[in-house]
Amino acid sequence: MSIINTEIKPFTATAFKDGKFIEVSDQSLKGKWSVVVFYPADFTFVCPTELEDLADNYAEFQKLGVEIYSVSTDTHFSHKAWHDTSPAIGKIKYAMIGDPTHAISTNFEILRPSGLADRGTFIVDPNGVIQAIEITAEGIGRDAKELLRKVKAAIYVASHPGEVCPAKWKEGEKTLAPSLDLVGKI
Repeated sequence: MSIINTEIKPFTATAFKDGKFIEVSDQSLKGKWSVVVFYPADFTFVCPTELEDLADNYAEFQKLGVEIYSVSTDTHFSHKAWHDTSPAIGKIKYAMIGDPTHAISTNFEILRPSGLADRGTFIVDPNGVIQAIEITAEGIGRDAKELLRKVKAAIYVASHPGEVCPAKWKEGEKTLAPSLDLVGKI
């Protein structure tokens, strides 16, 4: 059963952010749009390229009032060590959540039998409801600009009841208003 359109489950965890350890919970995600990005492990190959891409685009997400949280089953100590030693990861300003208990990965139904998280992205609305999910295979990296486009579409649809964003929709482009008049004409 899909967890799309369901409220995120309670969790509490420690994250590394801005040179210190902070507590993050399900309540931290509420009240604003959030993106939760799961990745398999620190000190790997595809993961740092994705997290660096998010870091390079973080300001654009923040302009929209969107917070980013990265999560792996590593500890917050491992996140700090990676941040301190990798030029790519050193760019990160968003929270890097440690999930060594697997509670968050289990809540988001992204935990592999191996104990690592799948490569998954979740867009969560201000009510804590999951609006979009993307899960890719191990070797397929994600694109922060495409994620930003999806976040903008989710925000638009939420603030414009009765409108939907078609494929490839970009901010400022025409949307659709579903109705019987459109059936068979698109």
